[in-house]
Amino acid sequence: MAEPRRFRFAEAGGGRREALTLRVPEVPDRRYGLYAWPCAAVLAQFVWSRRGALPGRRVLELGAGVSLPGMVAAKCGAEVLLSDSEELPQCLENCRRSCLMNALPHVPVLGITWGRMCPQLLALPPVDVILGSDVFFDPKDFEDILTTVYFLLEKNPQAQFWTTYQVRSADWSIEALLYKWKLKNTPIPLHSFGADKENLAGSSLPGRHTIEMMIISLARSDGT
Repeated sequence: MAEPRRFRFAEAGGGRREALTLRVPEVPDRRYGLYAWPCAAVLAQFVWSRRGALPGRRVLELGAGVSLPGMVAAKCGAEVLLSDSEELPQCLENCRRSCLMNALPHVPVLGITWGRMCPQLLALPPVDVILGSDVFFDPKDFEDILTTVYFLLEKNPQAQFWTTYQVRSADWSIEALLYKWKLKNTPIPLHSFGADKENLAGSSLPGRHTIEMMIISLARSDGT
């Protein structure tokens, strides 16, 4: 196990300086969700920028891995549920380890596999926000992810899916799948929440990687 990675989110507001420090455990194996990827820092920064709207809201993180965005939400007053694939027990264990490392032992960790109607997914309580950091990593998973997101948004029509992704290929797109599943996406410029930098929250992330942020929600009947 590598040394935990430290993140410190800070911003002046209301005449005082607000700050939040978190640590995440990392395993030096980038094949799994055991490492803080560049997208996690950007999504966590977005969550931090929306912290005033989070108290009392229920937030579900999909494919949580080290769970940085979800833990920011929990520390900002949201009722958070963390999830990762039920087929990856090492990722679920890392979610729990992150929670314990940051004094969040009460946060539930659920096994939810994208594209599968598992009991944990069917039993979820209502949610207001869904988080997904770099879940659009492999094109073969894109439809499974959006199937799960659509199911959640159909059950919670006012909810939103906040997600970041790393641009890896100009040929990869989810536009056709969004249309198929009657979803719409709204791009969020990184500069609008202070994430247009190479080093966020006192870390080396996201570096020089190209990261995009968007909010996905149900499309109206006219497609908008």
